[in-house]
Amino acid sequence: MLFPIGDDNTTRTTTPFVNYALIAINILVFVFLQGLGSNDHFTYAYSTVPGEIITGRDIVTRPVVVENFTGQRLEMPGLQPTLIPVYFTLITSMFMHGGLAHIFGNMLFLWIFGDNIEDRLGHIRYLIFYLICGILAGLAHVFVTYTTASDPSSLLVPSLGASGAISGVLGGYLLLFPTNRVIVLLSWFVTPVPAFVAIGLWFVFQLINGLGMLGSGSKAGGVAYGAHVGGFVAGLLLIKVFEIGRPPPDRYYEREF
Repeated sequence: MLFPIGDDNTTRTTTPFVNYALIAINILVFVFLQGLGSNDHFTYAYSTVPGEIITGRDIVTRPVVVENFTGQRLEMPGLQPTLIPVYFTLITSMFMHGGLAHIFGNMLFLWIFGDNIEDRLGHIRYLIFYLICGILAGLAHVFVTYTTASDPSSLLVPSLGASGAISGVLGGYLLLFPTNRVIVLLSWFVTPVPAFVAIGLWFVFQLINGLGMLGSGSKAGGVAYGAHVGGFVAGLLLIKVFEIGRPPPDRYYEREF
């Protein structure tokens, strides 16, 4: 599997302030509000819960005891009261993460691909694009959960993470910079590949895994593939709309002497 670790930014002409701010907010929320993942009360209050989005009402549940693959019994916290309208969790959840590996991978992808999209769209348009893709990704996850889950309890499984919004960024990147050089880690080798290869293989992986878990709930192995696919498709469909009125790419690279 290819793992992106960088890309070619030689054509970027602006400082991606919004992208930096999004990364900073995600880190601050994870460290101070989620307590590096230890504050279950906050996490289970402001994650996206499909059942809440479908019904429009806040759902509070009791802790449950589950058994992991080693046979160890663990107590999982129940859903906590949400002090905002539940629909706003589609936004709050995209700034929260489930662990260090989760936030590291997401922020690395955002760092690599987000700056180029911000450079092309402009700061404000990029922020709106990012948020809309994240919201649509969350709704895609809710839809897949509702239509495929065989166990109604899966509607109460919270979902969180920036990956849906970042998937939209990847979709936009694929259309705007298909041949841009992306540096990837392949096994133990570092090599450049075109963006359409790196992102295309990533999307195929998401699609295959997403189709593979149909009928067993929308969140297999702790990964909401429906949100990834939904966010990516949203990015593909919206990026050209957000680009309307922006200068053509060749004008970004003109210099006055």
